[in-house]
Amino acid sequence: MKESDAIDDTPMPLLEHIVELRKRLIWSIATFIVAFMICYHYAGDIYRFLAAPLEHIMRQNGEQPHLIYTALYEAFFTYIRVAIFGATCLSFPMIAIQAWIFIAPGLYRSEKRAFAPFLIATPLMFLMGAALAYYVVFPFAWKFFLSFQTAGNGGMDIELQAKVSEYLSLVTKMILAFGICFELPVVLTLLVRVGLVGTAQLKKLRRYAIVASFAVAAVLAPPDAITMLSLAIPLVALYEISIFVARLVEPKPVTDDEE
Repeated sequence: MKESDAIDDTPMPLLEHIVELRKRLIWSIATFIVAFMICYHYAGDIYRFLAAPLEHIMRQNGEQPHLIYTALYEAFFTYIRVAIFGATCLSFPMIAIQAWIFIAPGLYRSEKRAFAPFLIATPLMFLMGAALAYYVVFPFAWKFFLSFQTAGNGGMDIELQAKVSEYLSLVTKMILAFGICFELPVVLTLLVRVGLVGTAQLKKLRRYAIVASFAVAAVLAPPDAITMLSLAIPLVALYEISIFVARLVEPKPVTDDEE
């Protein structure tokens, strides 16, 4: 091991490690609580932002946009869940920073340089997945689901009466699903970077990865072809991107002379 690649750390007893961990947890929890209070104050605005794609489609269909709740406490707890969802997103950078501060002293300098790009790429890829769900998938999916209404056609009308809690569950599930699935290049590239898998193995597993992408889309996405393809196709593309990026960071095989 090179001297310049030494661990930049001083020995600490177990008690000091526990105290340091408690400090990082306090910072993380305090950040989450502050973010929760802010998000709860603006919970109505956040919910209206999440409901904007449905509102837009309803107005296009000449309907009055509305959501209902059937229990007295349903709207209140829906706002609580909105605040928790928003606080989790807002506080994640601080939580990640605190985790990095706690772990970084035990890493070699080369390991720190290797992990740094992944720390930056993780939230960016999540935002890209969430944006794809919100701006691309939601408009097509909501338009498809609303097409089954038969109000005004005579006979027994079928009209959407969406509940606030159910809509929030569906929206957050899809945002999280797309965001987490977009972490695939980060995870695979990191595995290749640390030497657990190689690009040759990823290429051999390509056919299985394609099948797995459609299986994951079938489980996470609503059961309509448009939404499933909107998640499955990006997953397949992300797997191919992962192979390309992993090839750039894959460690070179060590020769006998270097050993």
